[in-house]
Amino acid sequence: MKNTLTIFILFLFLPNLKAQSLYETSSITLIELEFAESNWDEIMDANYASETDDRLIGACTVNGLSFDQVGVKFKGNSTYSASNLKNPLNIELNTIIDQTFQGYTTFKLSSGSKDPSFIREVLSYEIGRKYMDMPLANFAKVIINGEYYGMFTSVESIDGDYQERRIFCDDDNTRFKCNPEEVMVGASSLEYLGSDSSDYFTSYELKSDYGWNELVDFTYGLNFDFAAIESYLDVDRAIWMLAFNNVLVNLDSYTGPFQQNYYLIKDDNDRFLPIIWDLNQSLGSFSMIGGGGPGPSDIIDLIEMDLFLRADDSSFPLIQKILANDSYLKMYVAHAKTILEENFSDGSYYDRAEELQAVIAAEIAAEPNGFYSVSQFTANLNSSVGGGPGPGGGSVVGISELMDDRVAFLEGLTEWSYIAPTISTVTNTPTNPISYSTVNVTALVSNADVVYMAYRNDLQDAFEKVEMYDDGLHGDGGAGDLVYGTSIALSAKDIQFYVYAENAEVGKFSPVRAAHEYYSIAIGGDVVINELMPDNKVTVTDEEGKYEDWIELYNRTDLAIDLSGYYLSDRPNANPLMWEIPEGTLIPANGYLTIWLDEDTLDDGLHANFKLSASGESVSFSDPDGFEINRVKMPEMSSSTTYGRYPNGTGP
Repeated sequence: MKNTLTIFILFLFLPNLKAQSLYETSSITLIELEFAESNWDEIMDANYASETDDRLIGACTVNGLSFDQVGVKFKGNSTYSASNLKNPLNIELNTIIDQTFQGYTTFKLSSGSKDPSFIREVLSYEIGRKYMDMPLANFAKVIINGEYYGMFTSVESIDGDYQERRIFCDDDNTRFKCNPEEVMVGASSLEYLGSDSSDYFTSYELKSDYGWNELVDFTYGLNFDFAAIESYLDVDRAIWMLAFNNVLVNLDSYTGPFQQNYYLIKDDNDRFLPIIWDLNQSLGSFSMIGGGGPGPSDIIDLIEMDLFLRADDSSFPLIQKILANDSYLKMYVAHAKTILEENFSDGSYYDRAEELQAVIAAEIAAEPNGFYSVSQFTANLNSSVGGGPGPGGGSVVGISELMDDRVAFLEGLTEWSYIAPTISTVTNTPTNPISYSTVNVTALVSNADVVYMAYRNDLQDAFEKVEMYDDGLHGDGGAGDLVYGTSIALSAKDIQFYVYAENAEVGKFSPVRAAHEYYSIAIGGDVVINELMPDNKVTVTDEEGKYEDWIELYNRTDLAIDLSGYYLSDRPNANPLMWEIPEGTLIPANGYLTIWLDEDTLDDGLHANFKLSASGESVSFSDPDGFEINRVKMPEMSSSTTYGRYPNGTGP
């Protein structure tokens, strides 16, 4: 068990380490559909036209695993047409039967009709996930009734499961898909349309059971109470989204003329989180900037698209309000620089694009219903290729043709010449603090006017900001030595934090991908919670040969420790002394102790009187006096996966 750890929220699938993940980009997901009806295409066209959301029921096999009574329908707006030989698909495993594949119930497959290169969507999501929560994506080959139907990009569905899995909030929290019913007559602009929620119905699609009044309140706050924005919006995610859309010329988005293709999800901190969706026309495939006429923009307009596009447009309040704030503007530029430098300035995006095309090249060549030729598929990495119909259509710009010159354009801006603060030597003292103590955090920072640290205890928490000082009074050494410091009081839970500094012209984050990436402070103590597994199905059995939930403790010292009278609990606030570790229980020096969480207290061995919930919960470890030594908040977990420390025993 000690080698099955995870860092941050990276899950390790234990049952079959060689099994192909649904969204593995180095291989192609094989989806085989079987319908009793030979005229399945005609039936699904009729279902699409009826707008009743009806699905055709059939059988589905995914990478060799079969499912019965699966619901299938066509999806898409500009990418769907009854005359197409291949249309986007929405496959739902649990339409009739409660069944999942690797924890997923819905497959959303895009046809590639707007992307001759066929890799824009997968590549763009891959880049975006470095900086914010975005869906997983890869490629899928679909066979229907024994015949090769086509190649698709497969994108993780943003649904209630996604909220629990990725946002760490309840699956019934408010969720809006921000797409207007008709792009030519409405937009998900986030303008305040009045207090009557019905005025928002044509501009947004409610995907949860409730939430219209929350959207009304949000748009009111954004437009008229911006000072409180951090209480109702995850501002950092919003800034990353806007920077991503601009750098990657992703105009079929909030930044584009139709202000669409994003989700708003309410987290458990009462804030909306924006999530980008639908990147099949990223990297300039959708070429309508807007403002200069109804048609597509030319390649020079795309290359030289204003870094601060919409900054003065009140009909784009999310952009206007954020970029009007001096600090947020500096953060926006810092994020844009990071995206450009880590993916485009060094040309790594192009190498990755070639790798992705190599994965699918043979299947693209064999595809019977593709929209583009093999030569167009290859050429569109570098040069423009004739595109399909619809808004933003026409010729599809080559990816390197656009982005190499865009790199030069952005790097030539005045904002790129500003000298940013430097942040280094970020440390905490003591290195391994114990619970309910105080820790000092310091950073060596130059060329800064203000420095702060943002920290939180749990992955689902909002970051709390505290200023750091170079005055000799905040654990920072001597005044004026460029070492900035601050102190925070600890609980029994690990800390995640980042540092931000800015001067009169520009800001800087450390780590540069903050807040999506961060530093961690692991709560110490002689013995800590090291690893947990809820919903153990196939990994390891207890003394009775049963698969049960378990927890693993780790002894950080060189001496064996008697744990008699210590406590474990999965209700640390209500009942922290839920289960007492039996007399005579020893944990070896630098060793591990496994305790089964199965409510089978009469069985031989160590069996606690509670079980874990795979939907996520807190577990505490306390000493005989009831003092809480360590608490871990476990997120929603897939079956037979673990959540634990990295490095093993000592890390966060």
